[in-house]
Amino acid sequence: MQNIIAFVLRNRIFFLFISLLTLALSITIQSHAYHRSKFINSANWLTGGIYSIVNNTTYYFSLVKQNELLVGENERLRKQLMNSTATFDSLQPDSTRQYSIITGNIIKNSYRRTNNYLTLNKGRNQGIKNDMGVISSKGIVGIIDDTSANYSVVQSVLNSFSEINASLKNSSYFGTLVWDGSNYQYAALTDIPKNADIKKGDTIVTGGMSTIFPKNILIGTIEDFQLEAADNYYSITVKLFNDMANVQHVYVIKNRDKTEIIKLENSIENEQ
Repeated sequence: MQNIIAFVLRNRIFFLFISLLTLALSITIQSHAYHRSKFINSANWLTGGIYSIVNNTTYYFSLVKQNELLVGENERLRKQLMNSTATFDSLQPDSTRQYSIITGNIIKNSYRRTNNYLTLNKGRNQGIKNDMGVISSKGIVGIIDDTSANYSVVQSVLNSFSEINASLKNSSYFGTLVWDGSNYQYAALTDIPKNADIKKGDTIVTGGMSTIFPKNILIGTIEDFQLEAADNYYSITVKLFNDMANVQHVYVIKNRDKTEIIKLENSIENEQ
């Protein structure tokens, strides 16, 4: 203890300098918007880099599982191609296609909170923008909430603010997928009217009523549902296809026509 005290006393000028420097930097960052912005961007770059290092390490030890997922996805895509009436050439992306995708990896994931977010290793430099849909080979993951140059934050489907247009597969009935924060394997589907014909095990997909997700992206299956006598809408529990605690590879969906659609819709609302 005496040695520690003696060390501090010997270097008291240095420690005083560090303390004053830290205080000065803190005051400068808090009182100037430009400096605060630069500090936040630097912090995002640093934390993003740290998340990437940690993710690369854990990813190395999960290669077998990830390869199994990729093999399963390739098998599903091959089946779709073999059963498709379109030719191979017509399936290639071109300028007439409304949707394109940007691949990415999740480097940070939360799923135990009320409002969960994920961090991707892609950002503005790779073409990612706010309000783009994010999916995996098994179904929806969330929506892009914010971006930096090379990273982006996704508002998870496991977020109390998340509202995703969803529908019964092979049906015209659609509602809203929400999360109550209780179990990361389940979500709730609301606003499905009581005259809809539903049963346990029915598949739930995206409804395509927004510019974020195309129609028929997988979400999950009906685990349970209730309808009180006085209610006009079902209370539906959906078991998600995605294991949100174990998502690695994702696809960010880019809607080429999004700007045009939003501009048109806004013009109609302004006229009213």
